[in-house]
Amino acid sequence: MSTKSIRVLVLTSSTRPGALGPAVGQWLVEAITPRAAELGVELVPVALGDLDLPFLDEEEHPSSGVYRHEHTRRWSAIVDAADGFIAVTPEYNYGMPATLKNALDYLSREWAWKPIGFVSYGHTSAGTRSVQHAKQVVTTLRLVPLGATVAIRIGDATENGRLRPDAARDRAAVGLLDELTRLAHALRPMREPVRAGALSGPLPGSYARELTPDDAPEVTVLQRCCWVDEAVANDTLAVPALHESLEEVRDWLATWRTTGIWRDGRLLGMVRTRRVDTDWHVGRLAIVPDLRGHGLGRWLLRTAEAAAPADCRRVVLYTGAKSLRNIDLYRSEGYRSMPASADGTACLTKDLSVGQP
Repeated sequence: MSTKSIRVLVLTSSTRPGALGPAVGQWLVEAITPRAAELGVELVPVALGDLDLPFLDEEEHPSSGVYRHEHTRRWSAIVDAADGFIAVTPEYNYGMPATLKNALDYLSREWAWKPIGFVSYGHTSAGTRSVQHAKQVVTTLRLVPLGATVAIRIGDATENGRLRPDAARDRAAVGLLDELTRLAHALRPMREPVRAGALSGPLPGSYARELTPDDAPEVTVLQRCCWVDEAVANDTLAVPALHESLEEVRDWLATWRTTGIWRDGRLLGMVRTRRVDTDWHVGRLAIVPDLRGHGLGRWLLRTAEAAAPADCRRVVLYTGAKSLRNIDLYRSEGYRSMPASADGTACLTKDLSVGQP
């Protein structure tokens, strides 16, 4: 699973005065909150009635992403930030309420490749026909409906307008959350956007983009798996990349220019650069172990060099003195070794041609 947390919107669909929906939504949140804390899931209750969404009033098709109204932009931001959804829905005349259908119809890209579960309630069918109706719609939006559902028969489950305690129903709700969380993690690679400014990467289907502090979890994992080999080769565990906390990684991502190669939502490699006087410092060149030898490291190194300001005179980088594979790569790219330091670190430099971009 990813180290990133999951944000789940709990959507209460009914807006009818006196509806059972708010009580069902409250029960659901209370029932699954302890499990959500264990799974690292953030639950965000959203009552569709509080959004003030009129019937769809955007001129452009939702797939265009062109929104003229503030209520649409606000709803877009809420949905875009979510990783999954649980819709609490009644059944109206064999289908879902118009409020839920309207909220779905407003957007397009924001829904894609996210799981959605359903908690339904009703009389004869316990709201299950509402779920059947909704599944036809959500799959068209590339939402992924769960197999697990919770269906509540109002006559059996309520007393004086409130839900009776029901341990079996609570367990079913937790099971729904478990399935939704697993699917949200599994679908995360599909949700990783190819952002503006991304470059075509060295492997088919890969791309490179500048990393930000939000990428700290993936960078931390990459460092831990890559620098174990360096620790073994140099017979020391005193390697900063092995010990940095998530916050420390986030901090240096804010100050270094760091390029990462991605494919299917996986960070395959990275390199960071920054200027120090007239030197261009290159560091933290890392490639996932299973893809070493495919030219990714050389591609990242050359990309880092190409980003050097025109008035920088040389590139400077460091590696372990016994990291012979790294040193061979750098020498093959024109680097010269400087005398090793007392702490077992090798420094290599490369002169930059005058006027090199």
